[in-house]
Amino acid sequence: MQRDRDSSPRTISVREDGPYIVRGDVPLGRTAQVETEHGEPVGWVPDEPLDASETYELCRCGRSKTKPFCDASHESGGFDGAETAPRDTIAERRYEFPAGEGTVSFDLAMCQHAGYCGDRFTNWRRLARQAADPAVRERLMQMVRLCPSGALEMRPDPDGDQLEPALAESIGVVRDGPYLVRGGISVTSADGETYEVRNRVTLCRCGHSETKPFCDGSHARVGFTDG
Repeated sequence: MQRDRDSSPRTISVREDGPYIVRGDVPLGRTAQVETEHGEPVGWVPDEPLDASETYELCRCGRSKTKPFCDASHESGGFDGAETAPRDTIAERRYEFPAGEGTVSFDLAMCQHAGYCGDRFTNWRRLARQAADPAVRERLMQMVRLCPSGALEMRPDPDGDQLEPALAESIGVVRDGPYLVRGGISVTSADGETYEVRNRVTLCRCGHSETKPFCDGSHARVGFTDG
């Protein structure tokens, strides 16, 4: 259903040592990585919608018994939600590499180590060196499209725009993983500063990321589950 033009903007606010406050009737759904028999991610499961009100709170400490929603577990568990993510832009941090006629770039600060940028046989760096081949170029572009955090970017043509998939405003709750924030929803820190608005970012929900509020892959290290 199309939203009214006068509807409030869709936003996410980080509460100090608390949850994410999501406003604006943002669609919420469960998703998961599609993997090969070798455990290599190759796609995303379509969102399974979750009932949510126009404004809702998402767990950030990883301890809620009503995941993905907050149940105030952060108040009794001594959760330290201090935000340590960089406040500059991805353009200021990324490293660029030649990729055929274009470039591919990578931003370690936003990487959540989802695994779409490599497999048993190759990775994005190797493909970039061979991107003059149209088939290789397309494979590299698909890796970029699937990257959930947008840490891997590509400018296929020297005078063109960065490659970005068309994503509707929504939040995907990844099985045993982070929140996928899609479509350019703004994320505002607890101190009131808005992070760079991007088409896709991943937010920590295990409580252990060292780049809060963004995911750095710590959920895999600590064995976080939806429980």
